[in-house]
Amino acid sequence: MKKYTFKGGVHPSHCKEQTARLPIEDFPAPAVAVIPLSQHMGAPAKPVVAKGDRVLVGQLIGEPGGNVSAAVHSSISGTVRSIGPFAHPSGRLINAVEIENDGENEAMLYEPIGSRWDEAAPGELVQEIAAAGIVGMGGAAFPTHIKLSPPSHKPIDTLIINGAECEPYLTDDHRIMLEMTESILVGALIMKKILSAKNVFFGIEDNKPDAIAAVQNKLSSSRFDSIILSILKSKYPQGGEKSIITAITRRKVPSGKLPMNAGCVVHNVSTALAIYEAVMEARPLYKRVVTVMGTKVNSPKNLMARIGTPVRALLEACNVNIAGAKKIILGGPMMGTALSDLDAPIIKSTSAILVLDQVTEAVRKYPCVNCGMCVRVCPIRLIPSRLAKFVEKDNFEDAVAWNIMDCIECGSCTYICPAKINLVQYFKLGKMKINAARAAKRQAG
Repeated sequence: MKKYTFKGGVHPSHCKEQTARLPIEDFPAPAVAVIPLSQHMGAPAKPVVAKGDRVLVGQLIGEPGGNVSAAVHSSISGTVRSIGPFAHPSGRLINAVEIENDGENEAMLYEPIGSRWDEAAPGELVQEIAAAGIVGMGGAAFPTHIKLSPPSHKPIDTLIINGAECEPYLTDDHRIMLEMTESILVGALIMKKILSAKNVFFGIEDNKPDAIAAVQNKLSSSRFDSIILSILKSKYPQGGEKSIITAITRRKVPSGKLPMNAGCVVHNVSTALAIYEAVMEARPLYKRVVTVMGTKVNSPKNLMARIGTPVRALLEACNVNIAGAKKIILGGPMMGTALSDLDAPIIKSTSAILVLDQVTEAVRKYPCVNCGMCVRVCPIRLIPSRLAKFVEKDNFEDAVAWNIMDCIECGSCTYICPAKINLVQYFKLGKMKINAARAAKRQAG
């Protein structure tokens, strides 16, 4: 079959052997769950429970706090001990609901749309997805119901199910594609109906032949004949929204615009699974698959864990030598976030916990030699070396003019740079300062 790709990108070692063949295991519910009210892009959820309340598995504990926000649900049954600031994977203290497990595992009962989903109105399906608190589970954590509600003047003709999983080490999506194939495909059909999309593509990198075979087998059924399997060349960041859109459709998202401006919507396979569970089983998003692996992990695993479970608990279950670990990262090595507190909980966007025994120095070692390697690998076709110089000199006007806001922060430029310049860190800093200045200007009127 033809293999699709995009211009640019890098080829880091896949490092997936540790967990690619390990089936998903259910992880026990924690004795105490700390469930942050901010697990998504946008406004934090507002608590709808109080200290002393008894809550059930799947019960709403935080309602959306704004137009861009998401609902939050309890992952265990028990008593609310407190609501306040707790350690968060971001490194900050974020308001969360602390719940003590009563061991009953009693769940809220909701009425699912179920098998009548094909007859339901798109708006009803979107409401069910919003009520379940589903967000993009590939890392961005953007509220899913918003992506599934594009404005009428921007019709969507193409839906892409993203099974690339290009980030090294991660295998949670890989295992989901193997073990829950049909559920993902039904989730894709539900999204197709909501969006009235003509085309549905399922993209998988060619380093996952077993997942490709599993999806091909299910697609042989006439039930799924509207879904087209697209095999992608293994390359990072193939799983980025703009990269996978270009690879499969040859369309380009305009500068400063969203995928909907190219007539496309992209959703991760884990998100498709969560949509299936919400619509077919009336199950809110309160657990997810987390890969635990790395050089200091003695028993690597793919774990189905409850939101709010402390990272420390998962590490202990995988026999991690925490004392010998030099760095613990939530996510993969390219775009993941270094963890500062092991008591921080896993959240909806936590795809993996990576434990490393080596640390790369985070210092600039050599001056830029203008070799152009960062330009060749940038999937967005930016000039990273020049943008970094603009940020270094606080020249944000030129940085914006040279499209710094289009950077997807994939880290390909930093990975390839022979001078070991932390280019992506410059872009994150620059974008943060630009956004802060824009916000201050809006407030000033």
